Parts: sequence; structure tokens; C-alpha cells
Amino acid sequence: MRHSTAHTTRSLTMWVMAFTLAAGSAVIPVAAGSPVSINPFSRLFSRGDQPLKEYRAFRRMHAATDKGKHEAWLEAWTELKDGRFNYQIVSERGSETVRGKVLRAMLEREEDLVNSGSAEKGDLTSDNYEFTDAGRDTDGSHVVHLRPKRNDPLLVDGRAVLDDGGDLVRVEGKLSKNPSFWTSLVNIVRRYARIGGVRVPVSTETTAKVKLVGTSQMQVVYDYQSINGRPVSMTDARSGAPVHTAER
Repeated sequence: MRHSTAHTTRSLTMWVMAFTLAAGSAVIPVAAGSPVSINPFSRLFSRGDQPLKEYRAFRRMHAATDKGKHEAWLEAWTELKDGRFNYQIVSERGSETVRGKVLRAMLEREEDLVNSGSAEKGDLTSDNYEFTDAGRDTDGSHVVHLRPKRNDPLLVDGRAVLDDGGDLVRVEGKLSKNPSFWTSLVNIVRRYARIGGVRVPVSTETTAKVKLVGTSQMQVVYDYQSINGRPVSMTDARSGAPVHTAER
């Protein structure tokens, strides 16, 4: 029994490595006036008009292994102010191992990335990506291929989807580098919406194949209370999130 418990804990430790880098740095600050030289797509991704400087958001997180053998939920208030990220857990339930080694660890990872100034390494800028126009999707959306300039678990090898007005709707693809030997494939879909005039992520869905654990999933939904010091509608924030939610 002791060997089995140790094996499970070790496996889930590898699982968290598949998710913390993929989903932990979704909401990051942008310095006012920071250059974003994406040519010829600067107009599609430029955030210079209203950069995200601070926010307060309620975050709902859910993680589960294949067939729900290990599953947990966590809700927390998250805040970015004066360039510092912090969080306060409100409620959590389910597997203690998943809560500690996956959900709480993801928040800790985001705190480390933002507060150390490393979060920009995963941003949509010409420093990190090459952008290629891929025309229109079947629903008429504008598609831009994203090609990472380096192998990095913070970068996505995939595409960005934009609406007719050039606003970013979602980024989807696989991580350009697996976070560890234990993960063979990590896919991510991050959805965006313009709230209070600022483009922010509203949900992240991540799926990974993890050795000894199987296919695992994580969903994170962000409900914004304020952005750049101004109150915003949570209803507006939820409108950009996926319709489905995990059952409790």
C-alpha cells in the first residue's frame, strides 16, 4: 500500500509539470507604451492602446485525470497590482494531492513567473513568435499561424484566431516543448475577450498525456471584478468563456 501511494504521488508530481507552465501565466501585465513590433500583424495583436496594468478576478479551476480517478476543484481571488501577483484561495475540494500538487502549484508558478518578471517570455510578441497569415477558417475567422522562435514550454506551436475586427478570440495548439520526460503531448486552448476596453484571457483548457497517469485535463475560468482600477461586469467576462463547466 505504501509503495502504491508513493507511486501515485510521484506520478501526480509529474502531472503538475505538464500544467503549471501551460496554464499558469495567462494574465500578465503589459508596461505602458511597450513596443510590440509584429509586422505585418501589429494591428492584430497590439495592446498599446489600453495595456493591462492591474486586475482583480475570481478564478475557478478544475483538474482531473483520465476517467476521473483523481479530481479536484479550487476557487480563488487573484490580483495583479503594482506589478505584483497575489492570490487568496476561497474554497477547494476533491483529491488533496491534485489540489496541492496541481491547482495550488499552478497559482504558485504564476506568482513566481509574474513577480520575477519572467512572464513576458510567453507573450504574443515578435521576440517570441513568427507570425504567418493563414487566411480564413471555415467560420470566416481570420487565422494566424504561430511559430515559436525557440523551444520553450511557455510558447504554443499553433495558431491565433481573430474576429472580423482583428480582435484576438483564442490561441490554440501544443506546447513547443514538453515540460518533462513524463509528458508526451500538451495541448492548450486559451480564449480571450475585450472587457473594459482591455483584451484579457477568460478561460484556459489544457489536455496532456502523462506517463503513468494517462490523459489529464485542466480548465480555468476567469471572472473579472476590475481591470486597470475600473469595475467591470462579470457577466461580460463570462460571455467569452466556454459554455460547458465541470460537474461538481
